[in-house]
Amino acid sequence: MEFLHHLQIQASQSGNATGSNWVHSSGEKIESFSPVNGQLIGAVAEADEESYEKIIQQAQEAFLIWRNWPAPRRGEIVRQVGEALRKEKDALGRLVSYEMGKSLQEGWGEVQEMIDICDFAVGLSRQLYGLTMQSERPAHRMYEQWHPLGIVGIISAFNFPVAVWAWNSALAWICGNVTVWKPSEKTPLCSVAVQQIIARVFEQNQVPEGVNCLVQGGRTVGEKISRDHRIPLVSATGSTRMGKALAATVAARLGKSILELGGNNAVIVSKDADLSMALIGCVFGAVGTAGQRCTSTRRLIIHQSVYERFQQQLIKAYQQLKIGNPLDASNHVGPLIDQAAVDQYLQAIERCKESGGKMLVEGGVLSGPGYESGCYVKPCVAAVHPNMEIVQQETFAPILYIMPYQELEEAISIQNAVPQGLSSSIITLNLREAETFLGVNGSDCGIANVNIGTSGAEIGGAFGGEKETGGGRESGSDSWKAYMRRQTNTINWGSQLPLAQGIQFTITD
Repeated sequence: MEFLHHLQIQASQSGNATGSNWVHSSGEKIESFSPVNGQLIGAVAEADEESYEKIIQQAQEAFLIWRNWPAPRRGEIVRQVGEALRKEKDALGRLVSYEMGKSLQEGWGEVQEMIDICDFAVGLSRQLYGLTMQSERPAHRMYEQWHPLGIVGIISAFNFPVAVWAWNSALAWICGNVTVWKPSEKTPLCSVAVQQIIARVFEQNQVPEGVNCLVQGGRTVGEKISRDHRIPLVSATGSTRMGKALAATVAARLGKSILELGGNNAVIVSKDADLSMALIGCVFGAVGTAGQRCTSTRRLIIHQSVYERFQQQLIKAYQQLKIGNPLDASNHVGPLIDQAAVDQYLQAIERCKESGGKMLVEGGVLSGPGYESGCYVKPCVAAVHPNMEIVQQETFAPILYIMPYQELEEAISIQNAVPQGLSSSIITLNLREAETFLGVNGSDCGIANVNIGTSGAEIGGAFGGEKETGGGRESGSDSWKAYMRRQTNTINWGSQLPLAQGIQFTITD
C-alpha cells in the first residue's frame, strides 16, 4: 500500500531507537498482522537486555543537556513536530486505521489529536508558572518553581496507538524531560512511523540523541520500565489489571505514575432529552473504534417514559451501520484488534444471555468476502438489569447494555455503581437535571458531559478518571504539573536571620 511505502514501513526492521539511531536487538520477533485483512504488515524485535540498557543510558545523557534548553526553545521543537505531523496526517492516519482497525475518519482524527496537543504544548512552553507566596518573616521572599523529572516512561495501548503517546511526549518535552516509549505489541509499526517522523525534526534542530526513545515489547519490557529507578515517572494506559500491578511496582520504589485504565461509561437519556441528538451521541459512542475506546459508551440508562421509543430508534440506527474495511470511508465500523478480542466479545454476549439479558440487536462474527481476517463483529444491543455481573465489567467490544430508570437519583446511582469512573454523560434540556448531574451528588467520573456522548474528549481539558480508572490526568489544563517536580524556595535578602513560627535561637560568641 502506498502509505506504507511513504512512511518507509518495511516488512522487517528494528523497532528500538534512541532517536534517529536504530538499536539492534536479539529479542523475540513481534509480528504485526492487520485486523483489516489478516495480512502481515511487518515485524520488529523486542528490546533485549542490552538494547534496553543502551537506550536508557542514552536517555539519561540526553536529559542532562535537554533540561538546560529554555522551555520556549523546546516549545519551538514541538511546534515543528506538529507541522511535520500535519504533512504526514493522511499517510499516518491510514497506517493507524490499517494496523489498529479503526475507521479512516478516526485514524485521521487520532493524528489530529497529536497535532492539537503539539499546538497546546507550544503555548504552554511559555506558561510553566509558579506562585509567589507572602513570607511571615521580614525581608524574605517565598516562591515555587517547577523542574523536569528526567526520563518519562510511556506505555501506550493498541486502541490509540499514537495519540496517547503524543499527549505525554509533547508535555514531557516542553517540561524538559526525555521520553522512552513502549507501544503496544499489537501496533508496533505505528510507533516506528512516528519515530521516523520525529527523528527528522530532531536531527534538523540538533536535539540531543536520546530525547525521544522507543523500546518494543510486551509485558516483560513493561515490567522493566516499572521497576527501573532511573525512570521517575511512568505513564501507562491499559487495563485495570495491568494498572494495579504497575502502580504497586512503581510505588514500591517511590516513583510516580499516571494511570489511564478501564472505563464502563454510561449515558443517561432523560425524559427531557433531544432524542435525535441522543441517538447520534449514543450510537457513535458505542460503535466508534468498534467499541475499543476507554471512553466507549457501554451502558444507556434511559428514562422509562421514552425507553421503548428510544429503543426502537436504536435498533433502526444499528440496522444502518456499515461494517467493513476501515480504509473505506463509507464504513462506520471496522474490525476488532485480534482473535482474542473476538473471543472476549463472544464470551460477554454469552454471559449476558445466561444472566437473563435480552438481545435487541443480535451480535456475531462476520464471514465471507471482505471479512477474511475473522475480526469483524456485529455491534449489538442488549436489554439488561444494571446489577448483572457482566454489566459491571468492561468488555472492549461494541456491546451496548440498555436499562430503564424512573428518577434522576436512581439513574445517577446506576451510573456510579460500577468500579470504573472514566467518562459519563446526560442528555437533557432540563437545566436542573444537568446541574445535578455535574454537582457533588452527581457523576463520580473524571469526565462528565451534558448533551454530548462519552467519547471524543478535546485536548484542552485534563483527561482521566477516578476509582479503577486510576486517577491519572493527561493532556490539557494543568496536567503538565505531573511531569515536573515542585520546588519551594525562600530567599532572605535582609541582614537578620529570623526563624519561622517566631522561634528564638541564640548563640553567643
